[in-house]
Amino acid sequence: MAKAVFYSFHYNRDAWRVQQVRNMGVLDGQPLLNAQEWEQVRRQGDTAIQQWIKDQMAYKSAVVVLIGAETASRPWVRHEIAHAWDNRKPLVGVRIHGLADRNGYTDPYGENPFSKVALKGGGTVGDYVPVYNPTGWDSRSVYASICANLTDWVASAYKRL
Repeated sequence: MAKAVFYSFHYNRDAWRVQQVRNMGVLDGQPLLNAQEWEQVRRQGDTAIQQWIKDQMAYKSAVVVLIGAETASRPWVRHEIAHAWDNRKPLVGVRIHGLADRNGYTDPYGENPFSKVALKGGGTVGDYVPVYNPTGWDSRSVYASICANLTDWVASAYKRL
């Protein structure tokens, strides 16, 4: 059985790329909400979104932030990172900008979202959490790199004691 993880990502821009990662079948992630389901949760307000995140993350063994071009700018991604950190969930980042979207385009390299989450004692979550950049020169080879390495990357996720 694949390890159960919570995927954090920029929904509008990267859902297609994330679906490719999910379809690899090497990890078992939370169900991805379609746009209509997400809108139903979103319309209920921030408290409902926070509860959905908490519920989905509760029994997952790790949190995998799938990093695209704009992931670091997303407030809910930063919330998910902070929630995982505060609840001592292992955290790891994997860059997915090299995977093609539904139109066959890849994206530019994005900022590290972990560096956007400040710690109370100073520094950021980015000072601790590894971010992996798959190898490859095209979407197909990036896909193969993620598929071959994802379980090892998750196994090396940063674990707070």
